[in-house]
Amino acid sequence: MAFWEEKTLDEMTDAEWEALCDGCGRCCLIKLEDEDSGLLITSDVRCQLLDGDSCTCTDYPNRQAKVPDCIKLTPQNVREIPWIPTTCAYRRIAEGKGLAWWHPLVSGDPQTVVDVGVSARGRTFAEQDVAPGEWEEHAVDWPEWEPPEQL
Repeated sequence: MAFWEEKTLDEMTDAEWEALCDGCGRCCLIKLEDEDSGLLITSDVRCQLLDGDSCTCTDYPNRQAKVPDCIKLTPQNVREIPWIPTTCAYRRIAEGKGLAWWHPLVSGDPQTVVDVGVSARGRTFAEQDVAPGEWEEHAVDWPEWEPPEQL
């Protein structure tokens, strides 16, 4: 039995926790908040540390020092953060759903995340390339998309 099927998020080792990340990069997209309604809107603008081609953090160990509002996901906060995608392995495990068929730990291939359209790879803009008046033009709904259970 795989570790994610027999352990809760709280019981996982650091290595197991890190292995759950499917590398989609969607948690590293900048979220905008509507000042009037409080509604969170996901943009296609990536954090300054996210590599848009590989969907990896360019300085993962120091990310919170370099990006003060970077949120470290924990077994506690993945249950509370409203913007975590429904496809996120951490959220799925917390909700008792298990990993999706396209998750690299299940499929054996990190490319399946890209193939099903979950990945932000090649679909984002660098934070430093977006002018202050252009943020609203970058609101997108594709990060909320969820692929079918099986293709």
